[in-house]
Amino acid sequence: MSQQGYVAAPPYSQAQAGMGGYSAGFGNPPPQSHYGAYGSPPQGYSAPPTGVLKPPASSSSGMPPPPVSSQYGANIQQNGAHPHSFPPPVASAPSMSPYGQPPQSAFYSMAQAPPPTQQLTNQMSAMNIGGYGQRPMQVPQSPSSSAAPQQYHTSPPPAMGHPPLSPPGQQLSSFGSPPPMATMGSVAAPPMGMSGPPGPGVHQPPLGPQGYPQQPGSPISGPYGAQMAGPQMAGPQSGAFPGGFPGGPAQMAGPPQKKLDPDSIPSTTHVIEDDQAKRGGQVYVTNIRGQVPPLVTTDFTVQDQGNASPRFMRCTTYSFPSTADLAKQCKVPLAAIIKPFATVPKNETPLYIVNHGETGPIRCNRCKAYMCPYMQFMDGGRRYQCGFCSCVNEVPVQYFQHLDHMGRRMDLYERPELSLGSYEFIATLDYCKNNKPPNPPAYIFMIDVSYNNIKSGLVKLICEELKTLLDRLPQEEGAETSPIKVGFVTYNKILHFYNVKSALAQPQMMVVSDVAEMFVPLLDGFLVNFQESRAVVNNLLDQIPDMFADTNESETVFAPVIQAGVEALKAAECSGKLFIFHSSIPTAEAPGKLKNRDDRKLVGTEKEKTLFQPLRGVYEQLTKDCVAQGCCVDLFLFPNQYVDIATVGDVPSHTGGSIYKYSNFQVEVNGQQFVSDLRRDVEKSIGFDAIMRVRTGTGFRATDFFGAVYMNNTTDVEMAAVDCDKAVTVEFKHDDTLSEESGAVMQCALLYTTIGGQRRLRIHNLSLNCSSQLSELYKSCETDALINFFAKSAYRAMLNQPLKTVREILVNQTAHMLACYRKHCASPSAASQLILPDAMKVFPVYMNSLLKTPTLVGSTELSTDDRAFHRLLVNAMGVEETQVLLYPRLIPLHTMDVSSDAIPAPVRCSEERLSESGIFLLENGLSMFLWLGQACPPDLIQNLFNVPSLGHLSSEGQMSLPVLDNAHSRKIHSIISSISQQRATSMKLLIVKQKDRSEMLFRQHLVEDKGLHGGASYMDFLCYVHREIRQLLT
Repeated sequence: MSQQGYVAAPPYSQAQAGMGGYSAGFGNPPPQSHYGAYGSPPQGYSAPPTGVLKPPASSSSGMPPPPVSSQYGANIQQNGAHPHSFPPPVASAPSMSPYGQPPQSAFYSMAQAPPPTQQLTNQMSAMNIGGYGQRPMQVPQSPSSSAAPQQYHTSPPPAMGHPPLSPPGQQLSSFGSPPPMATMGSVAAPPMGMSGPPGPGVHQPPLGPQGYPQQPGSPISGPYGAQMAGPQMAGPQSGAFPGGFPGGPAQMAGPPQKKLDPDSIPSTTHVIEDDQAKRGGQVYVTNIRGQVPPLVTTDFTVQDQGNASPRFMRCTTYSFPSTADLAKQCKVPLAAIIKPFATVPKNETPLYIVNHGETGPIRCNRCKAYMCPYMQFMDGGRRYQCGFCSCVNEVPVQYFQHLDHMGRRMDLYERPELSLGSYEFIATLDYCKNNKPPNPPAYIFMIDVSYNNIKSGLVKLICEELKTLLDRLPQEEGAETSPIKVGFVTYNKILHFYNVKSALAQPQMMVVSDVAEMFVPLLDGFLVNFQESRAVVNNLLDQIPDMFADTNESETVFAPVIQAGVEALKAAECSGKLFIFHSSIPTAEAPGKLKNRDDRKLVGTEKEKTLFQPLRGVYEQLTKDCVAQGCCVDLFLFPNQYVDIATVGDVPSHTGGSIYKYSNFQVEVNGQQFVSDLRRDVEKSIGFDAIMRVRTGTGFRATDFFGAVYMNNTTDVEMAAVDCDKAVTVEFKHDDTLSEESGAVMQCALLYTTIGGQRRLRIHNLSLNCSSQLSELYKSCETDALINFFAKSAYRAMLNQPLKTVREILVNQTAHMLACYRKHCASPSAASQLILPDAMKVFPVYMNSLLKTPTLVGSTELSTDDRAFHRLLVNAMGVEETQVLLYPRLIPLHTMDVSSDAIPAPVRCSEERLSESGIFLLENGLSMFLWLGQACPPDLIQNLFNVPSLGHLSSEGQMSLPVLDNAHSRKIHSIISSISQQRATSMKLLIVKQKDRSEMLFRQHLVEDKGLHGGASYMDFLCYVHREIRQLLT
């Protein structure tokens, strides 16, 4: 069935020579570019050497023709036009165009360009922007006059960011008279208007006013500026930017031009608003196989009726292709993002707990799947057929129940495991270590008391906060107190353990200075119940800051600290969590000692990946020990310089732990943010010593796992702890044909220890459709889940492949997925149209944003630690977190209704949406900014900051937002607090004034614009991807 997706073909419908955001580092695949899965067999695309064609002297339009970089000089003949045989210009290098086509001279592609009006007509007719932007068309004006309608100028003005045109007057001899084109000084600009005259059978639309074509049936949305030759994209400038990404704002010279209206390309904010309008506030019932849930940004309530809530499991597509060949063809990854401990909102039913007593959960004899709604009962209820492996099992006597006339058990709705998608079983002793019930877990607080942390006031802050925080340790439903035990260690070059037994009058300190052979010097009195030892513990927390007040010790150890924590938990025979508050790279003589390996010269080279590879040896062994003991490590870092996050963050990121980072910590600046993070980290719901397995129906299986997890073998996902924010992304591959009739079923089973020391199994089941029609797959894709998968797989691949290769794979796969849709699912249309599947129409903006993340962008201006930190954070994220990280919310606050409770609707994440007289809030789950326009109304500033005007605010980003007694102030604070409650980490509010230095930090989050450290704008990226799609289709 043919299905028309989102159509967008603005004037970037032609092959462009080089691309703004991606000069050299992008574009052609490497000689062995692996499409699809990292490391799958290469497909034969040859990569050209980058030779730049030298143009002849000048052209008859009075301007030298643009040099076309042969890197992109592909032979794209449009609409059946024939090439004219002009002698090719001399190439400075053997030119070989990508995808193995013969090299093209700069003029081949331009010779057949029609005169400008005709050119415009062709390009406008290609702009069949269906299904989007239902605004009436505004008549486009030419740039030279905003009043009188004029004919379009012969040579369009240069695009923004390029030098003006060279003077007219030069003549071209031997060539006929090619049409006029704009050249951009020294920059290799794409030839304008490479669309040839329409060939036979191509519908030529009637011209509207000013020679613009009228669209049959679809008004062109939005005012198109007169520069219709698409955003001009500079080819590689000679040697300007190694690494393939252009520099920053230096290129922005030249007069601003009217370009293609950005409203005409798909907007993420529209997609989010539409989904909220259609499905917001509704009950999502999970009784239908393969239904696509509302977006993560939509407010909805889940009613579990046989499939797990999308809060626990989301898929990249809800209709799997039925064969491996189809999957290979469309290149859409098949994956599920599983957040087994996701928070269930108060208005939804918490998970039921099923207790089968001594016999334990009912499981299939062959594949060991747990009893679930996909099991089919037969033979009067005496046997059941497994929904995963089809094995027929006997029903245990104690579990027998008669069937009704529909073949369903009479007790169907009384048993959660037969009627719900998610539930828990109480596990028997067979599921426990050494067949004995586990002890409740312990929390050990390990504080670095070196000079920096004492001087900054951090140690005092931690000790003060712990006094109140220990009263709020997590507890079981309905319990009076928490069963969790607590212990305390301080350290610099040596470790200090504290005995805080309730019988003592004073805490006792024991020192271990031999850090090479770490042991715990006391067993009794190290881990205590806080309620019993409250007086001694509070006494200790008062003393610690004074004890080390005069320290000069600035060296620290790190690995022995984790080792000490593991040993303590081993001795107590329990699982638990280490909270480590650490400040500097561990340089003291000890196992795990690190040296500074931050070499920015490696950025952009083959060896860049080594910056992100953790140092093995001691840390690898520590990870194994932690996982085996169920010891999770949470790391709070307070660095003033490089600390090698790639290595120190390795243990937390394999034990289900979290990493928090507060650079150049000052109590008054970051104190509140740190305290909020610590509170949430201590209080959140969590399971320990967890092991997860994902079982699938026949025909496909789980092959790859991404997350803060440890894999000892190919099937068991081990997590020392798993909390409500951690998600595991699981990729599936076919090993046989899937049946369209029975669909694809999966079951995630998580065995873990509760806070109270009970062993449980948490089960999540999900059933998807299968289809031999690719259109079904594309219809039920979920962009937010796809981008989560791509982010995690790219962040893993960058440990083994050059970043340039990883970026190319991402772009290639984007083009492949969209080209396959175009080829197999969309109704036939001109090649110049960009047609996107409706469910993936904003996928390119997320993909482009991913390519611009600090981790992948590869700029020497970014700190290696920041890039490594970002990489580890994303690795554990769920779909909600990656969605807002890659497309931040930009909320206008100057126009809000102070009397309403709602958060104002966000606008597109681009500089064009900011207004000088406005105030905007931007948040991406990690950072929050309040941007103040230069012409902000003084009364608004008075209401928010209690100063008469913007000029009275200090410039350097240290401003805070006071709580004032007026409607505006209250409303903004309520918006900030409601956003903060939705996010996993606390965000420090940065206040930036327009044109201040600190504004750069804010601007790098405007993901639709060109990246500050390199990377294309959304518009340029779309052009580029469109070009790639056309390459693939020809």
